[in-house]
Amino acid sequence: MATVTVNDLPVIDTDVLVVGAGPTGLMAGLVLSRRAIPSVVIDSKSGPTRESRAVAVQARSMEIYDQLGIVQKVLDGGNPAGRMQIGQEAGLLGFSLESTQAGSTDFPGIQIFEQSRNEELLSSALDDAGTPVRWGTRLIAVLRHGGSGDSSFEALADGPDGLLRIRARWCIGADGAGSTIRQEIGASFEGVTNGATFYVADLHGVSGLPENSLATRFGDASFAVLLPLGPNGHGRIISMVPGESIDQETALARARSDLGISYTHVDWFSSYRVHHRVASRFRRGAMFLAGDAGHVHSPVGGQGMNTGLQDSHNLANLLADVARGHVDEQALDRYESERRPVALKLVKVTDRAFGVMARRGRGIALLRRGVGAVMARLAPRILEGPLGSRAGGLLGQYRIRYRFLSAESASRGWADDAIVGLRLPRADSNLESLRSFTWQLHSYGDSPVSRPDVPDWVDGPHRFGPDPRGRLRSDRLYLVRPDGYVAAAIPATGGEADQAMLRSALHAHRIIR
Repeated sequence: MATVTVNDLPVIDTDVLVVGAGPTGLMAGLVLSRRAIPSVVIDSKSGPTRESRAVAVQARSMEIYDQLGIVQKVLDGGNPAGRMQIGQEAGLLGFSLESTQAGSTDFPGIQIFEQSRNEELLSSALDDAGTPVRWGTRLIAVLRHGGSGDSSFEALADGPDGLLRIRARWCIGADGAGSTIRQEIGASFEGVTNGATFYVADLHGVSGLPENSLATRFGDASFAVLLPLGPNGHGRIISMVPGESIDQETALARARSDLGISYTHVDWFSSYRVHHRVASRFRRGAMFLAGDAGHVHSPVGGQGMNTGLQDSHNLANLLADVARGHVDEQALDRYESERRPVALKLVKVTDRAFGVMARRGRGIALLRRGVGAVMARLAPRILEGPLGSRAGGLLGQYRIRYRFLSAESASRGWADDAIVGLRLPRADSNLESLRSFTWQLHSYGDSPVSRPDVPDWVDGPHRFGPDPRGRLRSDRLYLVRPDGYVAAAIPATGGEADQAMLRSALHAHRIIR
């Protein structure tokens, strides 16, 4: 019998191998498809997740879905949550989430759209693009990984038709908290495992759950968030108990006795330990981490799935820019420098919030109840002003800022504008131009700005009307990345942009001329 070696196996050549087809991996594959970059997405599952798991889609993720042309399916199939009810006592009505975000995003509030439906949406879009997920395909081993150059990464996989090799220029590890790619990178997963256990349950006939509203409940021993999944009290409870495990009967009995939550029947129940961890690095050579492979934390605030989606949106656009020769290889360092600080901050915030909610003791119970009562009365007043707008932007994740220069760097002029490093705010019809996934120049106001000396693949200048909120100035020419972030603000005088300052910005962003 002839001996079959690895070299005898069938080979798939591609630009990017994506390991894992949860929301994070599917987003990476879809953005790469929109950018016409060949990719292969593999997952050992037979198809999209059936359990609902994560449910909240925040405003920034909705903006990305809009750029991809699929947001209407979320709007049609999701359940909006535009308010937050605080406490269970009569008169504690809470505040409007939508009002804290109104005018800053086209998608204020939260859409309750389960993880399973996000996966179905994204995988269907990949099918339509002609790049379907290779379900039932498991990563066996990494055979080779390098730092740059074509075919610098090679993996052995086991699919429905047997063993095969996949050769790629890069690999995105979107393979969850137990990531094989993270192990290959050699990154530690620093953090803690909390002593309490989270549980989630999808319930029907929940008492006191307003439609289209989130709700919080404060008890003597616990705290819970209720999310609306549909009409007639169809909702999800997220809560925690001390110890390493909890069964459905005990958990829901405590929810009834401690939190006053009653219901008619249960659709689904699950419990899990809560980890707060961030990988020590997000990249090694040709391999990158995204989503839960790089960071895990409590579900407080509904941030986890959204952060993974935005990791992939950032990374896939960056890889596409390098693949197309728009930016040089050194620009790949940008991914970790931009996205890892986001993960660190998120884990820090959710860890602190979880610590307060999970801690036991009579004093903490009184504090929880007291905070809930005070917040219910004061929140509507506090959140009507600038503080509310800031809080809404952080929750919706559209206020995330990237730092393009180190704190020690001297001012470059083009980075001094407050809008640089933020996602492009809505003004006139400017967001429609982002659907092309290109680098762009934008001008705002009545006076046009001539096209400066830039590579021919940079679109524009696109001319838009004045920004009524004054965030985008008429005496600036804005350089916008394909992911919608403002890369530079170049002073413009007499219809001409400052060419020296523009060259400085192009150099800083590693743009190839």
